[in-house]
Amino acid sequence: MSLEDELLKQRLGRIREIEALGYRAYGHRYDFSDTIPEILAAYGPKTAEEITPEARVCVAGRLMAIRHMGKAGFAHLQQNGERLQIYVKKDVVAERDFTLFKMLDIGDVVGVEGYLFRTRTGELSVHAEKIEFLSKTLLSMPEKWHGLEDVETRYRQRYLDLIANPEVRKAFVTRARVISSLRRQLEERGFIEVETPMMQPLYGGAAARPFITHHNTLDIDLYLRIAPELYLKRLVVGGLERVYEINRNFRNEGLSTRHNPEFTMLEFYQAYTDYRGLMDFTAELLAQTALDATGGTSVEFEGVTLDFSRLARYSMREAVVELWQGEGGPSQENICDPEWLLRHSDKQTAGEALTDIFERKVEAQLIQPTIIYDYPVETSPLSKNKPEDPAFVERFEIYAAGMELGNAYTELNDPQEQRRRFEMQLGMRERGDEEAHQMDEDYVRALAYGMPPTGGEGIGIDRLTMIFTGTRSIRDVILFPLLRPEGPIELVERMRELDRP
Repeated sequence: MSLEDELLKQRLGRIREIEALGYRAYGHRYDFSDTIPEILAAYGPKTAEEITPEARVCVAGRLMAIRHMGKAGFAHLQQNGERLQIYVKKDVVAERDFTLFKMLDIGDVVGVEGYLFRTRTGELSVHAEKIEFLSKTLLSMPEKWHGLEDVETRYRQRYLDLIANPEVRKAFVTRARVISSLRRQLEERGFIEVETPMMQPLYGGAAARPFITHHNTLDIDLYLRIAPELYLKRLVVGGLERVYEINRNFRNEGLSTRHNPEFTMLEFYQAYTDYRGLMDFTAELLAQTALDATGGTSVEFEGVTLDFSRLARYSMREAVVELWQGEGGPSQENICDPEWLLRHSDKQTAGEALTDIFERKVEAQLIQPTIIYDYPVETSPLSKNKPEDPAFVERFEIYAAGMELGNAYTELNDPQEQRRRFEMQLGMRERGDEEAHQMDEDYVRALAYGMPPTGGEGIGIDRLTMIFTGTRSIRDVILFPLLRPEGPIELVERMRELDRP
């Protein structure tokens, strides 16, 4: 029998021993008085003299360390990512409680009632008077000095990652604050939250390949949405003039440190504004979100301070001229010359070539929060043309740390032009572009009823959280990122075999 199976067998047997003492191995409700973080915040600054036996507490948590000392012992309870020491003395607790204490394993969940004091070393602790058993762990916790370091295991067993690495919890607390801040700011400005279909007969709103599923009763294929955009704009047509959705999107693309096939976006649409109005709104929105999520408008990312109190602004052409690094950079004349653009790219049109050059030569240089605006019409099938230059559209993207964080534009609301744009995309699809947009006739019909001038924007929640937590991999800010299936676990069968008396 392996050491792992021997430990599992011992813990399965310990369940019977615990139950013989009159405890439930998997207990029920436990009413604690304070969380461990609340106790540390309230009493951590106080001296031993300021903490009296009247400071009674009732706490619950997971045991992360145990030290037996004959007729007494110490242990550390962990709750909400923070730890508090407990002290258990034989002549203070009931006999069965002390017997239970000697049976406990690291990882067990218990409740402790007693009073606060400081030990001789000055550590804030609970002097236990009563112990309640709440849940038995059957598997061993990671080794205490090295924690859980294997990246694959951390992502696959996020529950264990959160137990073993309390700092991981902070990233997801920050993520929750990001979403809460965005939602609050939008609702303060009169936006209403809506929900749109995740399964769609036609996918659209972005350039991406979809996941396909099948509805048995209707006998039709459906697509998991790549974006909620076209449905949200239908609502603007219907008179919901400020709408937003915090949505899960699904794109059948590769995996990388910046891409997960399932990800979260904020999309919002505001009638009677344009991309210039959204630029100003975005600057306010991101500065306040940074403040709410991190406590300041500046964040540290890979040794660089990113300042969200201001966003630099460049047109795409300006960005290529000013930020191209190395030899071969264009002049103001070059960047407007279709032949020059096509010589420096393998794309088929000048607009596609400009976008390609920008992505290859400039995007990685955009470290400080930056807005890039005025995109070629070929790469923006849903955006309104610039009146003074129809080859470009009123669109901008938000960048920081070399990553795209968001995309916004003045929405195209001319149904005839939208039909022509979709036809242009169909032509690109025929030339082999699998991500080109499809024709959506119902959306064209919706526009034919008249959509007011509108600005729309999408912001990536995952990437924004990466920036605010100083994280380079998107998998570190998604609780359960997509992974290849692991091999057979066989734990259930082992438990069945080892639990035999």
